[in-house]
Amino acid sequence: MTESPETALVDSLDPANPPQQVAPVQREPRTLGFWRTFLWGVVIFIAMLAGQAAVIVFLAAGLDHPFDLAELAKISARGLTLSMSVIMGLPAVLLAVYFAVRHTRTPFAEYLGLRWTSWKYVGIGIVGMIVIVVAWDLMSRATGREISPGFMLDVLKTAKDDGTVWLMVIAFAVAAPLSEELFARGFLYRGWSDSFLRVPGAIVLSSLVWTAMHLQYDWYFFLEVFALGLWFGYLRSVSHSTLLTIVLHGLNNLAATVQTMWLASGHS
Repeated sequence: MTESPETALVDSLDPANPPQQVAPVQREPRTLGFWRTFLWGVVIFIAMLAGQAAVIVFLAAGLDHPFDLAELAKISARGLTLSMSVIMGLPAVLLAVYFAVRHTRTPFAEYLGLRWTSWKYVGIGIVGMIVIVVAWDLMSRATGREISPGFMLDVLKTAKDDGTVWLMVIAFAVAAPLSEELFARGFLYRGWSDSFLRVPGAIVLSSLVWTAMHLQYDWYFFLEVFALGLWFGYLRSVSHSTLLTIVLHGLNNLAATVQTMWLASGHS
């Protein structure tokens, strides 16, 4: 028998028979999964390359004479060009990641792990990073290899000639960590860790992608980058914070830049 409106109104005013509250349906946040993360990752990487290439095209277009591929390569290798390219890659990555993440029901910052963590993880992260870097430096000395990649010395020299060492520091210690961490430990890790790869597979695969982005290095420094990537990935998984890996990445790049400056000054 259907309740009349009058009866329903009386029941709603009866303390012993309060109206039933229907809880709103909560939709679970979702990620993009393996393949959509992979495909969007390709788009994000291309966007980053486009942002970086735009700087080279702009500087080359400003020349007052025709240029060939050799001159274009020379322009690309200068400290000013590299610094501006790295910086311009950041807004391109942010824009592409934004369009990728908006297809989910998860807020942008939450999806990418843009939250702070405890100082315990900061301390653990710094100690572990120092151990990895120092171990690699000691192996470099023991095997007679360069401690700093040769291309860094060349970039520093041209940056000094252009008076843009300060811009190089901003590019390598701020812009590069932001772009690369948002891409690798933020976007790729999040999507792949919720796929069949789970957390261990996401750490390894995102570290491999991050390593492959450093084409300027030889195989020896590739291994060091990969080791750091595994460490950053582990920290991302236990702290749930990409801000932590951004800070550590920035500190590592800053230390590497200072070390390059020290080596370039004639010390050994």
